[in-house]
Amino acid sequence: MRRLGVLTSGGDAPGMNAAIRAVVRTACSMKLEVLGIERGYQGLVEGQFRPMDVRSVSSINHLGGTVLRTARCDAFLTEEGRASAAANLQRAEIDGLVVIGGDGTYRGAVAMIQEHGLAIIGVPGTIDNDIPGTFATIGFDTAVNTALDCIDRVRDTSEAHEKVAIVEVMGRRAGFIALASGLAGGAEAVLVPERPVDWEALAQSVCAWQARGKKSCIIVVAEGAASAEEVAAAIETRTGVRSRVTILGYIQRGGRPTARDRILATRFGYHAVRLLQEGRSGLMVGLGNADEITPTPLSRILEDKKGIDEELLDVLGVTAS
Repeated sequence: MRRLGVLTSGGDAPGMNAAIRAVVRTACSMKLEVLGIERGYQGLVEGQFRPMDVRSVSSINHLGGTVLRTARCDAFLTEEGRASAAANLQRAEIDGLVVIGGDGTYRGAVAMIQEHGLAIIGVPGTIDNDIPGTFATIGFDTAVNTALDCIDRVRDTSEAHEKVAIVEVMGRRAGFIALASGLAGGAEAVLVPERPVDWEALAQSVCAWQARGKKSCIIVVAEGAASAEEVAAAIETRTGVRSRVTILGYIQRGGRPTARDRILATRFGYHAVRLLQEGRSGLMVGLGNADEITPTPLSRILEDKKGIDEELLDVLGVTAS
């Protein structure tokens, strides 16, 4: 291998820049050339490549977002678009590719491997932490800490006014952010897409909390379970209690990555390049047992679904009561 490419695709996540830096510097240490592919698969289809070296990735470790930028690309969903992408890689003499993103990114990678025989390694970058084959994804820890900071602030004002507060966090298909931030923030209830919302039980809990004289009640809801407004309306309809709503939105994707995310991203980027150099392909680097980095076939990742931690849900149910 002489030259490799690196791209970020799908939703951005804090720590992606640390992964880019690790890919570039690891490759350079092996005397490999690196081309950064801008705007994800769109840049791959359009040939938006730029050389990267040790200096080009200086002072990006602490930055949120992605210096390579990211975009959705409808053209890449077609065989013609992927053929154009493969032709651009061939013209640029790129021998291997590191793709940083989530399941949509991996579907594109698997298609490119199957159709064009490319050497590709995946790095899990998504705040949702919903990728099988790894205990943690790049950006999850930062997103949880961002949500936790907001939950702590909301509790302060909730206690001052003796109100029920509903905090909506990201997670259309998975409730990992809601569960982790809710558990850490001492939330009275957490609603996740993995479990249907029991509106009557929630209303009864609100009444029980108030009967015990609680000064504040925090309910954390993942956007895929229900909207914060829907939760507030359901509670008011059943109990007469009005709630305050806070929707965190995209602030969970921004900001400086935590130390954990920076270290994890650096390890992932380093091992991704090592795997390509060893002639391996079609794998994602992930965090396994005992904190070691383990590769998992991309095809298996796309077939599986990462389940919510039921034990943490049970812990929350007991400690929040």
